[in-house]
Amino acid sequence: MARARQIMIVGNGPVDDGVDVLIDSGDLVIRFNGSRNFGAAGRKTDVIAVCNTGRPGAAMLADPAWRNSEAVSSTAEIWSVRDPGKFAELKPQLAITHPELDDFCDDYTDGFATFAAANGKQHRIITRAAHDALDAELMALDAEPYVVPSSGMVVVHAILSDPAYADDTVILAGFGHAGWGGHPFAAERRLTDKHIASGRVMRLQPLFTHALSQGA
Repeated sequence: MARARQIMIVGNGPVDDGVDVLIDSGDLVIRFNGSRNFGAAGRKTDVIAVCNTGRPGAAMLADPAWRNSEAVSSTAEIWSVRDPGKFAELKPQLAITHPELDDFCDDYTDGFATFAAANGKQHRIITRAAHDALDAELMALDAEPYVVPSSGMVVVHAILSDPAYADDTVILAGFGHAGWGGHPFAAERRLTDKHIASGRVMRLQPLFTHALSQGA
C-alpha cells in the first residue's frame, strides 16, 4: 500500500518564519507563477502552476528572469491552470461585463507547453471540469459576483478531486485569500475552512509546524 504523502501547495502570500524547511520536506511542492516568496517559503519545487492566459501568461513567457529562475529551472512539471476552451467561451461574456479585461482570455497554453517540452518538463492543463465543479462549490457558499476563481483554489480543487491524491494530506502555505477583486476570496476562504473541517486540508501555521517537527 502506497504511503500517504504530504502535498505542499504554496501560494504567493506571506508565510511564517521557519516554515521553509518544513515545506521543503513535503513529498510534492506546488508553487505559482513567479513564486514570490521563494526562499522564505522553501526552495523545493516539483510543480509550477501558471496563469496561462492574459497578461500574466504573456509576461512570464517573455521574461528571461522567470524562465531562468531557480523555481522554474528545478521544477519537473508546469501546470496550466486555465482550460483554453473554457476561457475562449468566457471571452464574449467578459467583453460585455468587464470590457477592461479585453486581453484576459488571450491564450498562451501552447507557449507553456513548448517551453516545458524544450526544457524536459511535463505539461498539464487543469481541466474545465475541475474549474466548473469549483464554480459550483463556490456558488453554493454564496460567492459574491466574480470573474474566475484564483489559481490557488483551482489547484487545490484539482488535487482534492483527483483519485491519485485520495490518501494524501494537502497542506497550504502562503494563502491569504486576498488580492485581485475578480476572485471570490471570501467564498474561497469559506470553502477552504470547509475542507479543513473535513480533515483533507491543513494550514501550515506555527502550532502545526511544531507538531510536524515532532513527527506528529
